[in-house]
Amino acid sequence: MAATVATAEESSQQQTGPVTAVTHTRLSKLPLARIKALMKTDPDVSLASQESVFIIAKATELFVEMIAKDAMVYAQQGKRKTLQRKDLDNAIEAIDEFAFLEGKICQDFLHLLWTLHICCYN
Repeated sequence: MAATVATAEESSQQQTGPVTAVTHTRLSKLPLARIKALMKTDPDVSLASQESVFIIAKATELFVEMIAKDAMVYAQQGKRKTLQRKDLDNAIEAIDEFAFLEGKICQDFLHLLWTLHICCYN
């Protein structure tokens, strides 16, 4: 085993080609600075630790993934590949876990989804 380690070290030192980029996998797909800024818009939040920002970001990712998958079922029933607002509305109405999103809160939630989409993918 020591011989293979030494061989690998020697070959890495002798590499003269282009340096390959190290790929870093992000733990969160959402920008943590934006999440922190959104958290601080609440007057009850004065400080937000890195851990709390990460937990909120991860929970948001999982929630958005869950509702998007459920809404995608309705898009597929309509023979579409793109989610529309009516698909989200149908998922919210049909699934009990999303009942808290009905009404006015739904408008705010959809605005938040759009905001997160813009800041993450543009």
